[in-house]
Amino acid sequence: MTVPDSGSGPYRCGFVALAGRPNSGKSTLINRMIGQKVSITSNKPQTTRTTLRGVLTRADAQLVFVDTPGIHKPRTAHGRSLNAAASEALHETDVACLVIDASAPYGRGDAFIARSLPPDSILVVTKSDLVGPPTMLKQLAATAELDFEAYFPVSGRTGEGVDALVDHLAGRLPEGPALYEPGTVSDRSEAFWVAELVREELLKSTRHELPHAIATRVTDYEWPLIRCEVVVERPSQKAIVIGKGGATLKAVGVAVRSQLPDGAYLQLAVRVDKNWQRRPRAGQHSPQ
Repeated sequence: MTVPDSGSGPYRCGFVALAGRPNSGKSTLINRMIGQKVSITSNKPQTTRTTLRGVLTRADAQLVFVDTPGIHKPRTAHGRSLNAAASEALHETDVACLVIDASAPYGRGDAFIARSLPPDSILVVTKSDLVGPPTMLKQLAATAELDFEAYFPVSGRTGEGVDALVDHLAGRLPEGPALYEPGTVSDRSEAFWVAELVREELLKSTRHELPHAIATRVTDYEWPLIRCEVVVERPSQKAIVIGKGGATLKAVGVAVRSQLPDGAYLQLAVRVDKNWQRRPRAGQHSPQ
């Protein structure tokens, strides 16, 4: 493996976990820190369903960001699986960050997650572009009792404060060689990424009651042919995903293909499985 030139100082490499409530802005922030999209985003909670690693390689350090599912009060086996994945990731990283939304009050859910983090964790207040200084100061004051190692107000959308956060995180990592080849930005396969893009577009296109009832997985990946299956819980949801005359599913396919290399041929199918969320590994993509 080629190790980037770190200059005169030691090279650092390690894992940085981002934990927070659903829709706190973790995925948008990771995309901004890496400089390209590696995690899908949505204004719907629990968009992130599996622990995803995004990789930023610099001259002095390689930061492996772990985007965890939002920790929440689970109602299904699927929800419990999401919480377990997030908790496991937090115990296997070098630096932990609690991500809270500047535009939402600091509440019991945030405090619950904070109690599971080590005392040298970092507080990241996202969406600073949505609030004024008084609101940001109020959020920081509300979290002062946490006594974390550092506090950073940032905006994943505009990039405000992100460079300072990344510099600080790089300095916290242990000395060691890079784990991933330069140019690697994610630990996930192309098939996984296609399934995630399909789910992202569906979250944009379908009604509010559907996000938790949608799962996607690539069933066949033989370039340029890609077959992706959308799983819902009820026939009525299948009708919503397909849309009148197939309009919704067609629009999703067009949007996803525009983000794939030229020549990709994407086939989408919808299947009803009323029990998929009751299975512990629900919503996870088949290995590709």
